[in-house]
Amino acid sequence: MADESAAADEDVEGESEGAAGGSKKKLFLFGGIGLVVLLAAGGAAYYFLMGSATPTTMPDDAGSPVEVQKPVVFFDLPEMTVNLATEGRTTYLKVRIALEVENRAMIDQIQPFLPRILDAFQIYLRELRPADLEGSAGLFRLKEELLRRINLSVYPAKVEGVLFKEILVQ
Repeated sequence: MADESAAADEDVEGESEGAAGGSKKKLFLFGGIGLVVLLAAGGAAYYFLMGSATPTTMPDDAGSPVEVQKPVVFFDLPEMTVNLATEGRTTYLKVRIALEVENRAMIDQIQPFLPRILDAFQIYLRELRPADLEGSAGLFRLKEELLRRINLSVYPAKVEGVLFKEILVQ
């Protein structure tokens, strides 16, 4: 019986030494991985914060090119008031829109298509629900859809942007 307890004590000591050796290996492994991650993060921070060796030039420097903003022309469409697609109480949308075009010649190309533009806008706007116009995302979608429709109506002329001067949902 004494021999069995001595053998059991040796097994327990061997297991604890093996476990201690395994935990030291894990400690070194995790420590090494942590060190690599820390060095990578430090290198990335240095690259993004201090990596630019060339000094940035100010726009008023004599040698730097200055980007010139292209002149644009705005064309006001007539004010439109339409009723929205609702059930029950009638809801109206009043909108004033300006079109952004490249130059005056583009306005001359667009002017003959004004009835077609207004028709396309009226048909689209009447199908909207008040929920479609909520938030900045709704207005952005409206702006993009109106721009797409106007460019289809006036092709080959091109409108650069649709700008809302007034939007009122009542």
